[in-house]
Amino acid sequence: MHVSKYHALGNDYIVIDPAEQPGELTVEQIRRICDRRHGAGADGLLLGPLPATTADFGLRIFNPDGSEAEKSGNGLRIFARYLWDRGLVSQAPCTIATAGGVVTAQVEPGGRLATVAMGRVSFDSREIPMAGPPREVLNEPLQVGAAELRICAATLGNPHCVVLCHEASAEKAQRLGPLIETDPCFPRRANVQFMQVLDPAHLRIEIWERGAGYTLASGSSACAAAAAAHRLGLCDAQVTVAMPGGSLQVSIAPNWTLTLRGPVTRVWAGVLFEEALSNA
Repeated sequence: MHVSKYHALGNDYIVIDPAEQPGELTVEQIRRICDRRHGAGADGLLLGPLPATTADFGLRIFNPDGSEAEKSGNGLRIFARYLWDRGLVSQAPCTIATAGGVVTAQVEPGGRLATVAMGRVSFDSREIPMAGPPREVLNEPLQVGAAELRICAATLGNPHCVVLCHEASAEKAQRLGPLIETDPCFPRRANVQFMQVLDPAHLRIEIWERGAGYTLASGSSACAAAAAAHRLGLCDAQVTVAMPGGSLQVSIAPNWTLTLRGPVTRVWAGVLFEEALSNA
């Protein structure tokens, strides 16, 4: 099986063209491919290009635990770069259909930067989804164990919980992230961002990603945090979001559609042997 590996600020993905894969990958095979000791090693897997009726290309996105994700900002920028490397797209924008909706992506000259129009953000509890009465989930309390938190919840096609912090830390993300991800108030689990506002143009976040765990960077997380901060009046409509892996730029339009821009790095391409997909 031919595979390619890319990373976006340390958030790495394996890309597989379905034409190179004779059958549907199982959950266990996806886990093996993403395993850093027994497989190629990655934070997730991108399966595409797939046929799409509503876009130029279709894409399926998988977490390293084998579950399917609706949308990924870094994954989409990586996939756009993969299409560009294969000569399937030029520098003109292309559309990509995901389980979380259709997005527009564009690779800049040289291939090292890519932009994705991520779609419209919503804070509506019914769309996220989040338990409780219909409402915009903005700066409300959440009790997790002994911790009393203030959160916003949002969706860009995938669910997010933004935790307001005086200081974001990896320790806090790793301790509280898994509890928030699986809290009963999020029936489809949640990606969790611990957000610190540095100034109106700069945010800092630490990330616990649904199905992946502690993550160096996440494009949709950067978008969710920026949108929540802007909705609360804490940052501008153009903001730089710093993460352990680096920074991304998020632009928020008046209609609450978001655009994400940042780097993509091609790491390697090669062959993954079939025996690596078994437990033997």
